[in-house]
Amino acid sequence: MEERQPEVLASITPSGPRRFFATGVMATLGVLLELLAFLRPPESAGLQIMLVVFGLIALAGCVRMFRATGRGLVLTDEALMDTDGTLVARLDQIESVERGIFAFKPSNGFVLRLKSAQPRVWAPGLWWRLGRRVGVGGVISGSEGRAMADLIAARRGAAGAS
Repeated sequence: MEERQPEVLASITPSGPRRFFATGVMATLGVLLELLAFLRPPESAGLQIMLVVFGLIALAGCVRMFRATGRGLVLTDEALMDTDGTLVARLDQIESVERGIFAFKPSNGFVLRLKSAQPRVWAPGLWWRLGRRVGVGGVISGSEGRAMADLIAARRGAAGAS
């Protein structure tokens, strides 16, 4: 018997210019912190070490963000998934969609509140999951984020009505 592929309802793919701008800002921060630590070292060795560590963290974050934003998100009739196959959230587990102006959400994105806590995952610039909350956004376009949030809210409402 052939396995049925789920139908793709919506997808989000970060654009190249957004990816390069976001990672460029992170790389610039990392390089500036390293330069500050070595070209104008502070009097305190502890402060210099702190600058070096934060610079390395920013550079590592830049690499991780570039890798994460090379992927995208896909909404099927069953779940929201990363294009590498990572499950972000099953639609039957979504309790609410928050996308208001005062919602604590990523840039151009939305937050899903789940019925039960899930393991922590972070794809910088694309999505994160912490307990019962999933944040989608960062380097995505606002129109794609709004469209996906509206579709999830409509699907969740339709599932709740049946």
